[in-house]
Amino acid sequence: MVQLTLPKNSKVKQGKVWPKPEGAKNLREYKIYRWSPDDGENPRVDTYYVDMDDCGPMVLDGLIYIKNKIDPTLTFRRSCREGICGSCAMNIDGTNTLACTKGMDEVTQDTVKIYPLPHMPVVKDLVPDLSVPYAQLSSIEPWLQTVTPEPATEWKQSHEDRVKLDGLYECILCFCCQTSCPSYWWNGERYLGPAVLLQAYRWLIDSRDEATGERLDNLEDPFRLYRCHTIMNCTQACPKGLNPAKAIANIKKMMVERRI
Repeated sequence: MVQLTLPKNSKVKQGKVWPKPEGAKNLREYKIYRWSPDDGENPRVDTYYVDMDDCGPMVLDGLIYIKNKIDPTLTFRRSCREGICGSCAMNIDGTNTLACTKGMDEVTQDTVKIYPLPHMPVVKDLVPDLSVPYAQLSSIEPWLQTVTPEPATEWKQSHEDRVKLDGLYECILCFCCQTSCPSYWWNGERYLGPAVLLQAYRWLIDSRDEATGERLDNLEDPFRLYRCHTIMNCTQACPKGLNPAKAIANIKKMMVERRI
């Protein structure tokens, strides 16, 4: 179930039902969360009808159809349309995913229900405020750190060491996993969350990086790492098929091994 961070003293109400496209015979119903900070109104769920004969197959195509042809005030993020940028992450049919890679035919209900990513403050409509997770990402310093003099050409890495980064570097920071994690819902200001910890592990095991000890020291905290309770929502939610829970478990293992 989607849990939203609602504006103070508000509740979601039934919104407007927009007219069906004239002459359309193949319709798909969309129910979309709407809220604006400018009008002082409660959040609402508006109903739209998309002409499937005049629209692409993806959920994002439906949103673009609605914005272009029905309601230009609908607000959402999008960019690449190829599952690379992570901009269009939202909750669709009860699951955090990317609108650009979610086919309308994959939605199990007749109605496509769309909400913003759960447990994040909403900027407007389907746009969440991601300031906190991005600040947490910055705190782990996700870049190569070395003390060895820089080589003339490049930092070299063996094929075997490069393979260790598979399943980590592909993360697009859509935060679908982050916002599906109950531990992050409860302790979002202090627990780094699965997306950030997966990024942390990516640099911990990079053979070219020389700040492993400092990185582990940065994570050695009752909340930053150890609030993970292995609920596994993160792994189920990842639209790229990655396994943040495994990365977190490996960080915990590294913590133990350095004490032995």
